[in-house]
Amino acid sequence: MCNELDIVRLNFSEQGLMILDMTLFFIMYGVALNLKIDDFKAVLKRPKSPLVGLVSQFLLLPLLTLILVLILQPCASIALGMFMVAACPGGNISNFMALLAKGNVALSVSLSAISTLLSIVMTPLNFVFWSGFYQPAADILQEIAMDPVSIFLKILIILAVPLALGMWTAQKFPKFTARAIKPVRWASIVIFGGYVVAALSINFQFFLDYVPVIVGYVFLHNLVALSSGYFFAWINKLPLADRRSISIETGIQNSGIALVLIFGPIFDGLGGMALIAALWGIWHILAGLSLSGIWSRLSVSPAKTNTVEDYA
Repeated sequence: MCNELDIVRLNFSEQGLMILDMTLFFIMYGVALNLKIDDFKAVLKRPKSPLVGLVSQFLLLPLLTLILVLILQPCASIALGMFMVAACPGGNISNFMALLAKGNVALSVSLSAISTLLSIVMTPLNFVFWSGFYQPAADILQEIAMDPVSIFLKILIILAVPLALGMWTAQKFPKFTARAIKPVRWASIVIFGGYVVAALSINFQFFLDYVPVIVGYVFLHNLVALSSGYFFAWINKLPLADRRSISIETGIQNSGIALVLIFGPIFDGLGGMALIAALWGIWHILAGLSLSGIWSRLSVSPAKTNTVEDYA
């Protein structure tokens, strides 16, 4: 099994790759429409919770991913997919889930904003650094002569440009932004979900052959992400609402960024990596909404929660 997963490339046309890039551009533009300078100022006023959240996402999750990989000893391409997902910033629906879960939505929005900006540098650094500790994955990286600068430039294009454009739009056209935020957010979710389904359908037989193996890794990895975020916040004695938000921010990763990088010229749709990222994109929504739904039924003191009008 490993021999095929580590060498097979999922079929994808140049037009398909262009559509994927445009889809992620649209998603990140929608995320940026909701970013405000106040989100960053709030971190400076009360830095503990945001700092705990960022450490959970950019240090703890990659470290636990390495531990999980060393225990499970997956195929090299599967491990690379797990490292890639762990290196990405939070997903674009985490703020909505935080609201549903009665978490600290203001904290969730701040973490999404900061982690997305930091990912321009942290995603390639984390991916290369942690992958190097698992020899089979490190061997593949050497074979393809992966250049971290290439990943950095790719991320710069797919993240920095739409983020800058979205924040500029929000500042210059506040009325348009207020009307557009919700439709753009939901449209981006539908478009990305449709794209993942289309990508899997093109390679349906490969998907059927290997999904029983891949799904276990995705389930365990996501469970580790969600639970570690919560307990790390608990250890740091954060309020219940903050724990819920940090759990969601750690467990809901932007797998769209992972797919763009995996289907790009560096990895060329490497089988195990692509399946991990694609299934994560489906599973983390199901898991996150389920967890948020459970938490929504458990009361939290109103003094410990925050709301954001855009998600009401």
